[in-house]
Amino acid sequence: MNASYSSNENPSPDTPTFRKPRPEDGPRVTRLIARCPPLDPNSAYCNLLQCTHFADTCILAEHPNEDELLGWISGYRIPNAPDKLFVWQVAVAETARGRGLAGRLLERLLARPGLNDVRFIVTTITPDNDASWAFFRGFAARHGYSIAERPLFEKERHFAGRHETEWELTIGPLSAVHSAPSGGNTP
Repeated sequence: MNASYSSNENPSPDTPTFRKPRPEDGPRVTRLIARCPPLDPNSAYCNLLQCTHFADTCILAEHPNEDELLGWISGYRIPNAPDKLFVWQVAVAETARGRGLAGRLLERLLARPGLNDVRFIVTTITPDNDASWAFFRGFAARHGYSIAERPLFEKERHFAGRHETEWELTIGPLSAVHSAPSGGNTP
């Protein structure tokens, strides 16, 4: 395995492997997102770009020797604010929900040495996405981070009435989450 991708040395059947995506993961990412409404599906090409150009700011969870992914977070540094990591999508397979996998994915992503200068997490959420609201608010509360909310892209003004308003959440400033999480593997 390429050294730029990390995995568990001896993973148990119940312990997922966390690692950077590779180009061949693109189809699995596409399938996972399709099974996680209300997430907006991306094109297969977009997911391939996330698995290549944005691999340093994306993370996946899988079981060794299984075809389908357990979890996925895509993100990128905001170009004019590199201390902010925009989390684009968080997807967890139905079979892996309720076990804290999304939080472990985000913690491991933020623990990567290349992201140690990130001070804020930014994301957008529609009003009806209860799971995302609970996840990000819970993550902020568990780590003692402040959270700011504001409408970013409005239903009528930006989406011509075809998509609900996207609310921007800004979490931070970050601090302790940048240490490597215990258990499992390194990011």
